[in-house]
Amino acid sequence: MNGAVTKQFRDLVAAGDDGLDLARAALQVARIQYPSMDVDDYLLKLDQMAALVGGRLHKDASQEDVLRAINRHLFAELKFAGNSEEYYDPRNSYLNDVLERRLGIPITLSIIYLEIGWRLGLPLEGVSFPGHFLVKLSVEEGEIVLDPYAGGISLGKEELEMRLMGMTLPNRALGRAVDVAQFLESAPRTEILHRMLRNLKAIHLNAKDDEKALAIIEHMLCVRPEDVETVRDRGFVFRRLGCFRLAVEDLNRYLAARPDADDIDDVRGQLMESQRSAARLH
Repeated sequence: MNGAVTKQFRDLVAAGDDGLDLARAALQVARIQYPSMDVDDYLLKLDQMAALVGGRLHKDASQEDVLRAINRHLFAELKFAGNSEEYYDPRNSYLNDVLERRLGIPITLSIIYLEIGWRLGLPLEGVSFPGHFLVKLSVEEGEIVLDPYAGGISLGKEELEMRLMGMTLPNRALGRAVDVAQFLESAPRTEILHRMLRNLKAIHLNAKDDEKALAIIEHMLCVRPEDVETVRDRGFVFRRLGCFRLAVEDLNRYLAARPDADDIDDVRGQLMESQRSAARLH
């Protein structure tokens, strides 16, 4: 596998939010880094973890009992944890590595948590909370918001407000209350997948690994083909890789879609350089 988007990945994304097999799609992405990896082996790991948790539950177990059992198995027994020391290690964002090393970042640990919960019949949902992906469960009393990166702890309204105040400096400076509810909307499965890919794109771009970044970008555009900011980024990568005609196409597409963008001068400059380099190739 050379990093190109496979038919398997395209078919998974085509199933849409209701039908997307999130773990399988995330593991297909991991084959960019590990071409010979067997996706089904890692799906079996998830099945086995869920089966072990389920086997311990009483037939009348409440949803809260299931959550406690998941937390006990994942975080107390298997020692899954957030990798704060090497947060930007790409292995934290490839799901097979997270399952093997039991270290991850919020988005990948949340995917594992969601997949275990779904296998046990819990209607868990992802939450694209600012700066830190979370998981929630709707119950009669409201919502239970969980942080898999912090061992599956439950976050109350005060803690969520504090986190938001840290992200919204003007509100913090003025002492204004932050409306938590608007930041707790459910994230569709394709959004979860896209957020994981966005993290990987940033990691590989920062490492100046343009070939890996290009592969990730192609997967992002499979999920969201209308995302012209990602098209722009692909144009930048194409230019660095010497694919100047492709760079020209992408940068022109971005300029047509975003004629008033803040980065317009930079994009035009890179477009002109790409056009000159493409002309020299004739």
